[in-house]
Amino acid sequence: MSDWPPKPFNQNTNQHNEPQATCGQEWQLLEKVVMASVTEQRRARRWGIFFKALTFLYLFIVIVGILRSCNNASSDGVSTSSSSSHLAVVDIVGTIQSGGSKSVDSADTIKALRQAFAASGSKAIALNINSPGGSPVQSDEIWQEIRYQEKQHPDKKVYAVIGDMGASGAYYIASAANEIWVNPSSLVGSIGVIMPNYGVAGLAQKLGVEDRTMTSGENKDILSMTKPINPAQRTHVQAVLDDVHEHFIAAVKEGRGARLKSNDPAIFSGLFWSGAQAVKIGIADRTGGIESLKRELKLDKTVNYTVQRNPLESVLGKMGAEFGQGFSETVTQQLQSQKQVSLQ
Repeated sequence: MSDWPPKPFNQNTNQHNEPQATCGQEWQLLEKVVMASVTEQRRARRWGIFFKALTFLYLFIVIVGILRSCNNASSDGVSTSSSSSHLAVVDIVGTIQSGGSKSVDSADTIKALRQAFAASGSKAIALNINSPGGSPVQSDEIWQEIRYQEKQHPDKKVYAVIGDMGASGAYYIASAANEIWVNPSSLVGSIGVIMPNYGVAGLAQKLGVEDRTMTSGENKDILSMTKPINPAQRTHVQAVLDDVHEHFIAAVKEGRGARLKSNDPAIFSGLFWSGAQAVKIGIADRTGGIESLKRELKLDKTVNYTVQRNPLESVLGKMGAEFGQGFSETVTQQLQSQKQVSLQ
């Protein structure tokens, strides 16, 4: 006997099996796509880690090289030993001001001077000067230290050797030396004090700029650029500058003493002279440089005691200062908020 018509159950079973098989293939395909994507991401992550590590290694090698080159640097590459006989050199190069990797800072210079005088092998101290001047305070602090060390070490003479320029605050420092050596074409002198100031009141008015500065003292906005100068304030500021100038003159006269060959007030008027002219009027002693000084003293070696600040230290110092300031502000804000909460 034949089974006709076919059972509906078998027909339905076949119809349902076909979609199930198709659905399983789609899941397998989707799984392959996902796994391929994960594998690709892992591969990219591994390469990323590799290149990051390579970059870090390169930067580390560069930083180590910079630090080693800075630590091994000396004035002329002859010697960095302070035990054998040598001429100790301290640089006064650049603007005289506090801070900065390319400026003359009194704290660093004083540290260098103390090391130079204390070194057993240093037979004399040479101030290698090439500076237009700068802060009178920084200049005086260095001047005071030189005079003090000269009294503590009378057997070690100090020579100020001026290169291109030894003007204003740089000459202030040089005047503390036992002798000042110059090049015939050096610019020397400029014994004076200056405070630049400009008036832009007319320009501000034309541009429609209004000065809204608020003060709690009648002289707090002294020498404001946007206001006409007050005669009384001008007189006061001039008196301050004159007082600083008198300190400058007194330091030069004390340092140079009888070696000043002229009492001409022009010497202290802010004028500058060539090295050859400076020798004639007594604000310098003779012409010559570091090498001629070494020959004069019969010393073959020099050691530079100048505190060297490499670029990395400057960057890290600024980062540290900014981090410290931010941390301090955060702590202060937290303390203030706690106080406010406790008062409520």
